Amino acid sequence: MDEPEPLIPKHGGYRKLKSFQVAQLVYDVTVRFCDRYISKRSRTHDQMVQAARSGVQNIAEGSQASGTSKKMELKLTNVARASLEELRLDYEDFLRHRGLPLWSKEDPRRQDLINRRPQTAEDVVQWVRAVHDQGGPGGQGGRRGPEPPEPSPDSSTKSTLSTPSTYPEIAANAALTLLAVATALLRRQIDAQAAAFEKDGGFTERLYRTRHDRRRGA
Repeated sequence: MDEPEPLIPKHGGYRKLKSFQVAQLVYDVTVRFCDRYISKRSRTHDQMVQAARSGVQNIAEGSQASGTSKKMELKLTNVARASLEELRLDYEDFLRHRGLPLWSKEDPRRQDLINRRPQTAEDVVQWVRAVHDQGGPGGQGGRRGPEPPEPSPDSSTKSTLSTPSTYPEIAANAALTLLAVATALLRRQIDAQAAAFEKDGGFTERLYRTRHDRRRGA
């Protein structure tokens, strides 16, 4: 005999979602990136950190809301994707305004980072240092030399622009690579949520089916 359909299905397991894990990594990387390369007095600093945080929070909130509202889950997941797209543009602007190259999708350094499956921001930092020092898997890395010191809270944007290394380029492109993974995962997640909603409906439809089944069994 088939188990009766639960009125409120299992929900809230967002920590197991790959999209959440990668988005959280993007957030951690963005906090470190902004503290290092963008003045804390700059509005861009706060905007980038908040966009990254919004991506993480909306995935979690959507997962929590899914128990009673598939429509809200779909909406919040889409908000998460939009926030990460906004962050992507900020990173691209960072590179463009400083005359730094935006790596193409075919750049072997991007795939190398993806293949390494970094779990923490420190994993990404170590990868950035390796690419900088060794020239990268595609032989396209930066100059050798020590990483510049962390900027003081009073450091200006002007001081970060003159950093004599390719660390800013590599770090920004690393973040963009992770963002590409996160947004691709969210696109697939949204497609799956939309298909499930179209097939099974939401809480209202589930409530109707539950009442109907109970009346038949009365």
